[in-house]
Amino acid sequence: MATSYDYAPLFRSTVGFDRVFNLLENAQRARSISDWPPYDIAKTGDDSYRISLAVAGFAQEDLDITFQSNLLTVTGKKQEASADGYLHRGIAGRPFEHRFELADHVRVNGADLKNGLLSIDLVREIPEALKPRKIDIQTNPALMQSTAPVQIGAQKAA
Repeated sequence: MATSYDYAPLFRSTVGFDRVFNLLENAQRARSISDWPPYDIAKTGDDSYRISLAVAGFAQEDLDITFQSNLLTVTGKKQEASADGYLHRGIAGRPFEHRFELADHVRVNGADLKNGLLSIDLVREIPEALKPRKIDIQTNPALMQSTAPVQIGAQKAA
């Protein structure tokens, strides 16, 4: 049973969040029926993540990782082996494609295939211009020295 959400009321009361709502709508629409091969997404540090896919039976040349415009795509396509001689074939080798929508400033740091597990390391690098910065509070020295009451000029009596 699929549930559809209507984000129209939120569009009327928010400004600048349209990209977030578009991401939510795309995630609902693009939800794949098959979650094969299984995968994990783990946070490995404050600004680092790892996606691990169980790709047993796939060689390095059977896998392709593409990153473009905040979209990470992992595809796998094996050469078809002949079915001769199999009494039972339970190890899946069908082609797959997983898409992961990444946040702004998240980039792929590297990928590793070991023991049938494809690990993709991600890191979030916030540009210096967007990082919080400390603002020094300045004091005006002229205001600090004039603590004595100021007398308004008057005529001297002779």
